[in-house]
Amino acid sequence: MLIAFIQAFRTPDLRKKLLFTLAVIVVYRVGTHVPIPGVDYRAVQECVSQASGNQGLFGLVNLFSGGALLQITIFALGILPYITASIILQLLTVVIPRLEALKKEGQAGTAKITQYTRYLTVALAILQGTGLVATARSGALFSGCTTASSIVPDRSIFTTVVMVVTMTAGTALVMWLGELITDRGIGNGMSILMFVSIAATFPSALWAIKKQGTLGGGWIEFGTVILVGLVMVGLVVFVEQAQRRIPVQYAKRMIGRRAYGGTSTYIPLKVNQAGVIPVIFASSLLYIPALVAQFADGTPGWKTWIEQNLTKGDHPIYISLYFLLIVFFAFFYVSISFNPDEVADNMKQYGGFVPGIRAGRPTAQYLSYVLTRITWPGSLYLGLIALVPTIALIGFGATNNFPFGGTSILIVVGVGLETVRQIESQLQQRHYEGFLR
Repeated sequence: MLIAFIQAFRTPDLRKKLLFTLAVIVVYRVGTHVPIPGVDYRAVQECVSQASGNQGLFGLVNLFSGGALLQITIFALGILPYITASIILQLLTVVIPRLEALKKEGQAGTAKITQYTRYLTVALAILQGTGLVATARSGALFSGCTTASSIVPDRSIFTTVVMVVTMTAGTALVMWLGELITDRGIGNGMSILMFVSIAATFPSALWAIKKQGTLGGGWIEFGTVILVGLVMVGLVVFVEQAQRRIPVQYAKRMIGRRAYGGTSTYIPLKVNQAGVIPVIFASSLLYIPALVAQFADGTPGWKTWIEQNLTKGDHPIYISLYFLLIVFFAFFYVSISFNPDEVADNMKQYGGFVPGIRAGRPTAQYLSYVLTRITWPGSLYLGLIALVPTIALIGFGATNNFPFGGTSILIVVGVGLETVRQIESQLQQRHYEGFLR
């Protein structure tokens, strides 16, 4: 990987793209430290220093914002509204015929869906920004802080609107920066910003583990976490690269005096076909009951049960539900993202077939059978990786700041592998000598 980056810096046009990407990343990281108007910065810093862990309900948003959520900065919402909007549009594509037709129109349809995603991102940013401001004003953002209720001194409507508009504009700016990286930089811009947000939390989390450690001044715990992280990275790389290749043979066709086809290829079915989306879905769904209970008045029985069973990451009911939801959403997302009938029809249309399997419906049934079999180990792998922080919390007494959590490792490794592939492909295009030297 390092060799690929060194060779890229030696290539003038790739060097410009890499430097442009780094410049955008710097702008993004600066924005995560600029507080929004109407917030008492000293009170926020005091509460952040007193806070422990990832603040439970807001851990996912804080993860994708690179720690900007708890700082209440202009990029507090980060890239999460865009991710949520993209997932919603992808799910609606299967349900709404109009969106499915746009998807099949090629580049023009994709541009239209991207425009809808931007509008939905702004709407979600307004909704989430309003919720964040209301949570900060009530003091629930830092439940254990004595000065949490004074984070927003001025509670007038004008100040609230300014705060929401500022965070919404920050989300729109983040979305624009991501698109700039996609157009003029290296890799997918949104994925790069997500990678930067998560990687930015690693140093502070690792140093917190070292300071809280008791063996050898904390260095033994520090080294153990690093070792566990390396093992997890190796496991994730191994599984993310694993795939089942379905051989496909294309029959020869005579068009005029020329023969076409007769080639052999394959359909790559990844073991983890769903990526990190099932983990995000499961985390978001488990946050909803706790969020509803947080704003409920009084102490009804259902609120007490939720606070005892669904807000603690080390509770057996929480662990079981989290694991089962990840497995369910893995199968659900694979079923809507990969259509065996459509793949089989396309193969039949171009004269392709799987050796030993008849074209058409038998091919679709075979693909569905293989996809179901490889999704089982993929979903179990996702569930086990996502539970690593919980296992560390129970077994080693680690804090919720355990840096090598399932979601963070999956995103960091996945984006890193994809970015390296794009750099290597562009290097191969520029150093291809051709037939005539």
